[in-house]
Formats: sequence, structure tokens, C-alpha cells
Amino acid sequence: MRLPAQLWAGAALSGVFVAAALISLIWTPHPVEGMNIAARLKVPGDGFVLGTDHFGRDILSMLMVGAQTSIAVAVVAVGIGMAAGVPLGLLGAANRGGWIDEIVMRGNDLVFAFPSLVIAILITAVFGPSAVNAILAIGIFNIPVFARVTRGGALSLWTLDYILAARVAGKGRLRISVEHILPNVANLLIVQGTIQFSLGILAEAGLSYVGLGAQPPVPSWGRMLAESQTMISFAPHLALLPGMAIVLTVLGLNLMGDGLRDVLDPRLRRAR
Repeated sequence: MRLPAQLWAGAALSGVFVAAALISLIWTPHPVEGMNIAARLKVPGDGFVLGTDHFGRDILSMLMVGAQTSIAVAVVAVGIGMAAGVPLGLLGAANRGGWIDEIVMRGNDLVFAFPSLVIAILITAVFGPSAVNAILAIGIFNIPVFARVTRGGALSLWTLDYILAARVAGKGRLRISVEHILPNVANLLIVQGTIQFSLGILAEAGLSYVGLGAQPPVPSWGRMLAESQTMISFAPHLALLPGMAIVLTVLGLNLMGDGLRDVLDPRLRRAR
């Protein structure tokens, strides 16, 4: 089977930033916490590949560690959303039209009423700003997303003949959901997980931008943008570089999600 071009392009873009995050675990060109006031605001190529910030810190090193921060937050947040949302979606679909389904869906509507930024503000008001609290906020917001996707995919399967045959054979709703429904909605969850991963990186950058995400001295793309906004007129690279990192990472993940949808959706395969 020929893989779509956008899948290759998205995987290549995403792979660059994943590789940068992995490499930063063991090596960076310069210490990310090392300040060198004598080398502050160096332009790219002037002894530093991507220049330095207003504290003389190497921007390339900060971008590499910032990728580590963004990816870690997004992965854990998506994991929280899937771990809680998928069972809720399966439970709602297995009891469609009943009071359990109604409780699940109204709970989803309640969470959807509060964007991740509002949830983060509520959490940080109690526990203080941190990367952990950003993960909780993004993860909580992801729960109803995965619950709705799972429920929507599962509802279309519960009326099929092989599900009716499983029920006639004496299988309970829980067993049918695990053995028959979940494997057949996995393609939807993979695609949605890729999309939510990109949105998680955006959300982490946004929370860090307003001071609710990862705290100093941990580098973050969002905080790099926030710190550079007053210097954009004479040091535009301070804002352009982390901004481009966010844009390219999200673009790569979205392209990969589109490619995975084309590969995993049987209707699209038949149309090709």
C-alpha cells in the first residue's frame, strides 16, 4: 500500500523535533541554564548557531530542551485523555439512551464548557503554576474529546451483525466493548490522538506564555515567546525561532494525522 505524501512529510517534520528532544536528554551545544551577559543578543551565526537571548543563553540549546518539555507535556496529557475518555465513551455507547450514557455525555458537556486555559487557572489558583498542573489542565480537557470520538465510533458498530451475533452467543456488554468495539475504533483514536498531541503542544505553549506552564529555569517555547515580545524590534530572532518551532511541529503532527486518517479509514482507501 502506498503511503500518502503528507504522512511522510508530517513524520519527517515531527521526527526532527522528537530527535532534538531525545538528543537534549544527553547533550546540548551549551548549558541551557548558563548565562553569559557578554554574549547577550548575539545574532545567529555569530559564534552561536541560532544566536543568544537577553541573558546570553544559547537559543538552540533552549529550543532543544523546550521540545523535550512540550512533547512530554503533550504525551502525558493525551495519555490522561485517552485513559479516562476511551472507557467513558465505550461505557456510554454500551448503555446508549440510558441514564449512564446521559451522565457521561452531560459530564463531557460540563468539561467542554471550560477551556484548558480556564481549567489551568483554576488548578494553579489552588496548587500554583507548574508543568504538572498544565498537564492536568490539558489532560482533563482531552477526556471529553476522546469520550465523544469513542462513543461516536462505537455507536455505529453496536447495530452491526457481528455484534448482534456476539450478544446472542451470550457475551456481555463489557466483553463486547473490549473484544469487538475497541479494536474497531482504534483507527479513530490513533488519528484523534495525533491531532490532540498537536493541540497539546499549542496549549502548553499558550499556558507557558501566560506563566501557567513550565516554570524557570526549565526552557519552554511559550515562555521564550513571552520573554522576547519586548525585544522583537531589535532582536526578532528571539520570537521567530520558538514561533517557527511551534508552527513546524504542529504542522508536522497535523500532516501526519491527515496521512494516518487516509491510511486507516477504509472509506478513504476505497475512494482512492
